[in-house]
Parts: sequence; C-alpha cells; structure tokens
Amino acid sequence: MEPMNESDGSGLDARLLQLLLTVLDTGSVTAAAQRLGVTQSAVSHGLDRLRAITGDPLFVKAGRGIVATARAEALAAPARELLGALERFARLGSFDPACWQTTFTVAANDFQRDLLLPALAARLRAQAPGVLLRVIPSAVPRLETLRSDDCQLAISPRPPEGSDIVQKRLFEDQYRVFYDPAVREAPCTEADYLAASHATVVYEPRRSLELDQVLAARGLKRHFTVMVPSFSALPAFLRGTPLLATVPGLLVHHSFQGLASCPPPVPCPSMPMYAIWHLRYQQDPAHRWLREQLDTVVGPALADAASG
Repeated sequence: MEPMNESDGSGLDARLLQLLLTVLDTGSVTAAAQRLGVTQSAVSHGLDRLRAITGDPLFVKAGRGIVATARAEALAAPARELLGALERFARLGSFDPACWQTTFTVAANDFQRDLLLPALAARLRAQAPGVLLRVIPSAVPRLETLRSDDCQLAISPRPPEGSDIVQKRLFEDQYRVFYDPAVREAPCTEADYLAASHATVVYEPRRSLELDQVLAARGLKRHFTVMVPSFSALPAFLRGTPLLATVPGLLVHHSFQGLASCPPPVPCPSMPMYAIWHLRYQQDPAHRWLREQLDTVVGPALADAASG
C-alpha cells in the first residue's frame, strides 16, 4: 500500500474541518485558539496542513489581521456538511447529549430569540454542556442558508418554500398596537389608526409585512415615519411621540414594558412561529433531541410571558 499523501485529502479529519470553520468565523488565529481551547501554534500548524491539502493559502495577512481567500470561503459549506456527516456517523445507533461536542447554530430574530433561546441555552448547559449555542439573525430565512448548513435550525414566522425543508409550528401570537399613553390615546377606529404615523420593522427592503399586505388587499395603507431592523429598537421611537407600532403581543413582557397597547382596529393576521430545518436532519438523533428541547421550553416561555 502506498503511503498517505495529505495533498489527496487523506490527512483531513474533523479537527481540521472545525479549525477551518473557527478561523473563518473569528477572523483571527488567536481568537480561534481561544475558542477551540488550543495554542496558537496548534492552530497555525493545522492551517499549514490544510494549505497542503487544498493547495491554497486560505488566509492572508491584511493589516494587523487576516482575511480568508475566496477558496477558504468556498470551502465553508462543504466543511460544515462533512462535519455533520461525521457527527451523524459517530452517533449512528446511539446518542448521549452529555457527550455531544458541537457548535449548533440557530437563526432567529430578536422576538423569538429573546422569548425562547435563553431557556433552550439553559437546558443545553445542564444536559449537553459540550454544545456551543450560536445565534445569528434570521431576517427572512432563505433556502440557501439551510441548504448550505450556515444554520442547523431557524425560528421564524416565514418558512422558506422547498421540498427539502421541514417546518413545525411552535406557537401563534396575535398583533397588538403599542403607543405612549402620556402622549396619545389608543386608536379606537380604523380611521384613527390609518390617520396616525407608524413605526415598523423591515427585514428586507421593499418587502412589506403580512399585515400591510392584508390592508393593501382592502385598499388601505399605513403611513410610516420610522423603519427599524428589529422589534427591540421600536420602543425608543414610541416613547414621547404619537407614533404607533403594531407588533406581536408577547413583546409587552419584554422591551415594550411600560407602553400601552390595544387590539388593532383593522383586520390583522395572526403571527405563527415555526421551527425550520433541512431534511438532512430529520432523522438525525442529535438534531431531533435538540428539537425536543425546544418544544419543551415553548410552553413555559409563553406562560412566563403571559404572567410577566
């Protein structure tokens, strides 16, 4: 048998794949070493091995830091896929959360993030302490984000459409209209509501909320004077102003505390919330276990919010 040659990929292993992704994620050899719990020289040695395997410098100096090459960026998605396959291979037939060592990425915007993920993180600390829970903004989730394994789970009211995407409804919330009671009264009629100035959340330019699509179907339109990228940014724009914000009612127990609210005086859709994942994880025992933990925290999170 001929000796193994790293240039043919035979020297590749899970540690090198994780090292590549960590340096890509942190943009720093020092930060990658700290996250992985190894020395900087170990990270540098691992990068040298990866360079020999890929035939690419992968990272080059830029000022006092480093930047990834185009090849390194292109390798991120297949590296995540390979790591996932290796983890599933190792867990085949059995799964012990206490032995699970991984970074699990969840995409969620501020509403669902603050409502659900602190409780999920607490369960992971207790039952799967080797899991690093990484949370990224979901905006409007895209198929490619799940297909490329940029995240392993998304929580959103807007699941992307795809035959390889799985979704499960977690809960449903109702919209409420928030305002500063020191400045104005509640809008009691459709005319009052539509005559007011509104603040809203916009995740993608020129993409209206479902509420505004419902109003537009009736020939109605809100007048906006403020658009922000997250729900948590809205209260600062409401306090001391006559602005209205129509947002999920559960926010009353988070960043909207102290503001008054009322039911919308216009036809308003509900807001369902879904857990969303790629079909590749449907039967994966670790992913299934984590989804079960998420299901477990939903009820108490909603109860705490309702009693808050």
